[in-house]
Amino acid sequence: MHVRGHVIATAAVAALVGLAVPGCTAASDEARAPAAPTTPGSSAPATPPAVAQPTPSPSPTYALSTAPRTIPAVREHVPARGPGWKPAPDARVVVAQADKAALSDEAELLAGELRLGFSDSAAPRPGDVELALGAKGSGPAESYSLTVKDGRVKITGPDEAGVFYGTRTLKQAVRSAGSAPEGTVRDAPAKPQRGLNLDIARKHFSADWIEDRLREMGDLKLNQLGLHFSDDQAFRIESTSHPEIVSTPHLTKAEVRRITALAASLHITVVPEIDSPGHLGAVLRAHPGLQLRDVQGRAVKGAVDISNPAAAKLVDELLREYLPLFPGGAWHLGADEYQALVVRDPQASFPQLARAAQQRYGPSARVQDLATGWLDDRADVVRPSGKALKAWNDGFFSGGVTSAAKDIQAEYWTGKEIGARPPLEYLREGRKVVNLNDEYLYYVLGEPNQFTYPTGRRIYEEWTPLVLRGSTPVPAQYGKQILGARLAVWSDLSGAQTPAQVAAGIQLPLAALSQKVWDSRPPQQPWTGFKALADRL
Repeated sequence: MHVRGHVIATAAVAALVGLAVPGCTAASDEARAPAAPTTPGSSAPATPPAVAQPTPSPSPTYALSTAPRTIPAVREHVPARGPGWKPAPDARVVVAQADKAALSDEAELLAGELRLGFSDSAAPRPGDVELALGAKGSGPAESYSLTVKDGRVKITGPDEAGVFYGTRTLKQAVRSAGSAPEGTVRDAPAKPQRGLNLDIARKHFSADWIEDRLREMGDLKLNQLGLHFSDDQAFRIESTSHPEIVSTPHLTKAEVRRITALAASLHITVVPEIDSPGHLGAVLRAHPGLQLRDVQGRAVKGAVDISNPAAAKLVDELLREYLPLFPGGAWHLGADEYQALVVRDPQASFPQLARAAQQRYGPSARVQDLATGWLDDRADVVRPSGKALKAWNDGFFSGGVTSAAKDIQAEYWTGKEIGARPPLEYLREGRKVVNLNDEYLYYVLGEPNQFTYPTGRRIYEEWTPLVLRGSTPVPAQYGKQILGARLAVWSDLSGAQTPAQVAAGIQLPLAALSQKVWDSRPPQQPWTGFKALADRL
């Protein structure tokens, strides 16, 4: 599938801007010439010399405007004729008194970025940028309109996020062209979840580095940051309930609060992930008694024994500790790559798990049912918080006597793992799916296991949210069940790149992703133009 370019509803007009050239006019106190002599033999004077009439100055004329150049591109622009808007020394960003509590932070951020004044009580005047909330339900969530007219800008939206995204469009327009074009932008995202997933367990990233990524995400209208902070290699956030599992270096809770506060101001949800029942090696180093062992007594890397109630107790204590630390509206339960389920015969290899499954679910139950019960139990701990629930697609199993709760979103990353099912199986059963396709969206440090670093060009030209596995899209009829996508950084070979190299490496892939989740239509601009704009912005 080869997709090119981005559609913008504008008309290009080849007219040039006319320049107002003052006409030559006679002085108002016209020079008085001597009276003309009369013609001999005539009583009438000779015809007086003609007096030059003032020539009116022409009004400036403007070409029909074109859409602002932004990433992601705006979905609709209604062109108009006029000078547009650019920052001026006495211009301000103003917020109506009624919207002061909701929009002052967005207004102050924009004012600082464009070096404008700020007021949350004054009426707008020529040259100003006005931010305002529209009526609830006046547009889709996160939508906005941006109108440039009569030397002013007005940005409105039905919610704070929409107004914020309007300010991002204005900021980028000024950065790319020096001004915002005359006319009206009407814009809204195609997908509600758009973002970046970051593995800070295998590789420590500082709070400052994460905050820089959040600012870049905000400008790209991305709204979700996944934090995978627990794995076999390390556990990277301070804990009071289990300090013995925490690695050095790690993020303090104060740093996490700083990160989540910045994210909230940029309308980004931070989605934490404590992966279980696999990927718990850092926990098991401090609690070896919870280690899963096979029938021959061999330890299974990273896996806890899910037939041991003490394992569930410890993980639930961690969940309850961190729930209030992350005030955003989603939580990731992990559930991928539980090694008890990748062997040929899990029941024979792990008889203690088989017995526990039968005790809980009946004689026909298998180890996969016990793993499903583990996922559902952890979901029960988190669900009262009201957060949306997520798990990796290979943590969902078919053909068992029990099934994962229907409200858990499947984060589809692979079809290569043992037990992983094709995307259509999840969609046909009505489950909501998020796209983290490892063919296009996996940035794996060191490129192990035949992974290659994703490129912005491949994402921009080939991938869409419908491409959940490999390079083949699922039928468009399932589009609404696919909630969005994230680019995922995995730190498998943590020393392969420095944090600065990671930041540079994901810049174009993240920009390309932002375009494809904001607008489901094929982009009109070729990759070369998109890349040039990304470099400029």
